[in-house]
Amino acid sequence: MAIIKPNNNTLSSITALPTGLGGKVLQVVSASDGTQRATTSTSYVTASNTLSVSITPSATSSKIYIVGHTTIHNTTANKSTYLTVFKGGSQISGVVESGFANYYSTSGYDYQSNAFTFLDAPSSTSSLTYQVYIKNDSGSTGAINSNTTTGTITVMEIAG
Repeated sequence: MAIIKPNNNTLSSITALPTGLGGKVLQVVSASDGTQRATTSTSYVTASNTLSVSITPSATSSKIYIVGHTTIHNTTANKSTYLTVFKGGSQISGVVESGFANYYSTSGYDYQSNAFTFLDAPSSTSSLTYQVYIKNDSGSTGAINSNTTTGTITVMEIAG
């Protein structure tokens, strides 16, 4: 079987995808964590080193679609825990301070399942790290992966 050379180029000389391919999933990276992670911090802190993924986009026009799921709880009644995703150690631009998800505890013993999604447009071909962070209202302890659940984060490069 012969190797087809698109537009009569060698495969190694192709630097961009043909037009009309926007929206295709080019790569997927995922991570999971089944350990409860708690904090008393009122500023965003790393929730879990294992809920972190790195991806290197193949083109500056690519978008990164972020999908995640975990449980959130706060051990203090009438207090909230907030969850967000940071890119390279900074909160993703355009995301509000309360993050992607938050949970207000009415009793201090309950927890809630939360899913989150976001479409990032990094305009980069450098390696990017996306990681889950959490924070709480003052005077409370919050956690993710509560009640022996497993949290996940998945990022997908989408052709621009």
